[in-house]
Amino acid sequence: MNKIFEYTSIFAPFINSFIHGKELQGYKATQLKWMLLEFDKFFTQASKKELFISFWDVNNWAATRTWDKPNTLYQKYCAMAEFCRYMCLLGYECYIPGRPKKCIANYTPTIFTHEQMRAIFHSCDNLVMKEHHAQSIMIIMPALIRVLYSTGIRISEALSILNKDVDFNRRVIVLNNTKNRCQRLAPVNQQLEQVLRQYISYRNRIPAPGITNPDSHLLVSTTGKPCSRRTVLTYFHSILEECRIPRRCDQRGPMVHEIRHTTAVHSLVKLTQDGVDIYCSLPLLATFMGHRKVLDTETYVRLTQEMYPEVLKMNAEVTDQIYSFIISKLKQDYENRCD
Repeated sequence: MNKIFEYTSIFAPFINSFIHGKELQGYKATQLKWMLLEFDKFFTQASKKELFISFWDVNNWAATRTWDKPNTLYQKYCAMAEFCRYMCLLGYECYIPGRPKKCIANYTPTIFTHEQMRAIFHSCDNLVMKEHHAQSIMIIMPALIRVLYSTGIRISEALSILNKDVDFNRRVIVLNNTKNRCQRLAPVNQQLEQVLRQYISYRNRIPAPGITNPDSHLLVSTTGKPCSRRTVLTYFHSILEECRIPRRCDQRGPMVHEIRHTTAVHSLVKLTQDGVDIYCSLPLLATFMGHRKVLDTETYVRLTQEMYPEVLKMNAEVTDQIYSFIISKLKQDYENRCD
């Protein structure tokens, strides 16, 4: 067990077995471990002595979460309910809390323009090493940002890539550590291959043991250690400031994840420009983005139409052509049957 996740309450052995069961089912339990650690600390501080979680225990815990955002609190209630249900299955009667009403997100991501993406690439390529940053991740930024934009993968997926996952012969990156726990392939185009080969050639000069091992991480700091999302975000915000790309009024972003949203929107625009109906392209984009359901991809249609209103006209022209073709074929088939 990781020392960070050392549970000390009376529920500790049950929490460990609960997590172990989730991991055996193939779940990534990192977020769950953090939430259960919070519950564990609460029960420890409350000097809980009985293997029973009551309605009042849940209410008292919830009263300490005044700074949690609605969606965060919703996820924690779900974790608490699942653990209480697990305890009940083991024969320990516990109150199973109901889930609060899930907050419908009204968050609209930032979609970078093509000019802004070019500025971001240029800024990444011109980062300067600072003397006091001995563990700088500057070396990965040009490659990382291009990987995110070219493939549309998530930042967590990118930082989990191992050396053996990059297959230049097949021109793909094998993604194993994905959100939906399904292995998928991310395509590597010619430009991205060139960037990755250049990055690897520089990275391999770092005097760190095992840096070229197949099971070592692809993207590492100057000490050869894997990079954290927080450090990447710090660099990314510095790059945005350099490019004079403003933050939103809520001061939250733009976030690194919004490169993924940008890739989706730019891809839809390109497909429409190439004569593909925007809704016919959704299954293709869903596969490319690693979505389980096409409905998860449909939100990009709205973002595309808001940012590129000319796409509506182009899409209508494409749709008219498709319908005209279908009608002509139906008429032809009908006439052939009549003959």
